[in-house]
Amino acid sequence: MTNGQQQMTPEQAKALQEKIKQMSPEELKEFQKKQCIFCQIISGKVASKKIYEDEHCFVILDINPSNPGHMLVLPKEHYQIMPMIPDEVIGHLGMVVKALSHAALKALKAEGTSIFIANGVVAGQRAQHFMMHVIPRKQGDKLPLDIPEKTIEDSALDEIRKLVRENIEKIFKLKKERVEIEKEEKEEIGEEKKEERAKKEEKQGTKISKKDKAVKKKKPAKKKEDKEIGVSLDDIAGLLEQ
Repeated sequence: MTNGQQQMTPEQAKALQEKIKQMSPEELKEFQKKQCIFCQIISGKVASKKIYEDEHCFVILDINPSNPGHMLVLPKEHYQIMPMIPDEVIGHLGMVVKALSHAALKALKAEGTSIFIANGVVAGQRAQHFMMHVIPRKQGDKLPLDIPEKTIEDSALDEIRKLVRENIEKIFKLKKERVEIEKEEKEEIGEEKKEERAKKEEKQGTKISKKDKAVKKKKPAKKKEDKEIGVSLDDIAGLLEQ
């Protein structure tokens, strides 16, 4: 909590809460972005020790690291928690985290890495901006990240498995249905465009036979293959060594 928020009177706090309740999702997101220190870091308004940047993410060194080389992987868009992030973005973040882990092993002579996400306040999330942590580890560093083991009844395990499986099946079903709907919409738009083009050609008297079209058709220029956007381990390793 900032000093400004601590000095806010009860009346001001109540007024702000009411204002937030009246905001649309878009307005709320913009309001959160303005209050988010990590959004300001990403925009360049606040200085940081940047490691890597691409169209989807921004990677910085933590200024209060658990271990030397502790990195924070931030999506460029403001998302509070993982469920808000599009699949393609979270997949890209995972790819970058993998590369950073390799770079830490190579450049910092780490013996391993701890990779974790604090997803939600009760999980230890302190920032309002989603992030993934990459922490270089060495034998005997005594970093307290050990998760305690507890016993649980088989009946409780079975109930948990049932609930999670039911929900994950619903989630994947909804995603599949959304993909199918989007595909159908694209096909419908494509068919409509074909019909419009055919009518236009017929009206203008420019419709030609398949044979003529095949003769007149020029060989398409060879397109350069899209290069997959990747992360250079050597580049990241070099930055870490600075």
